[in-house]
Amino acid sequence: QVQLVESGGGLVQPGGSLRLACAASGFNLDDLAIGWIRQAPGKEREGVSCLTTKDYDLYVNSVKGRFTISRDNAKNTVYLQMNRLEPEDTAVYYCVAERYGSSCVFLRAGGYDYYGQGTQVTVSS
Repeated sequence: QVQLVESGGGLVQPGGSLRLACAASGFNLDDLAIGWIRQAPGKEREGVSCLTTKDYDLYVNSVKGRFTISRDNAKNTVYLQMNRLEPEDTAVYYCVAERYGSSCVFLRAGGYDYYGQGTQVTVSS
């Protein structure tokens, strides 16, 4: 059974850090482009970051320099390290993956083959 399971969300103060993890089962993550999308309250989903099969990392402008995506093939897990968090980063974060499409490389909000269930990140003082 193909599954993506996120963890690591929570409440953090502005300027703080969180690391999200996405564990995959049923397939090997290094065969797919993987990424993160998010949905803030009252807003549309947006693509946040992508790690291509050639290990190019991509980010939406609002998180560049603050977020880092990485992959641990031995653990079949992808991470999103989020530093200098801002209240505007508050959202539900979803791990996504695709085999042959272009949603990831274009940081699209949808069109992926696989989605996780989401993890809440709240940035507030």
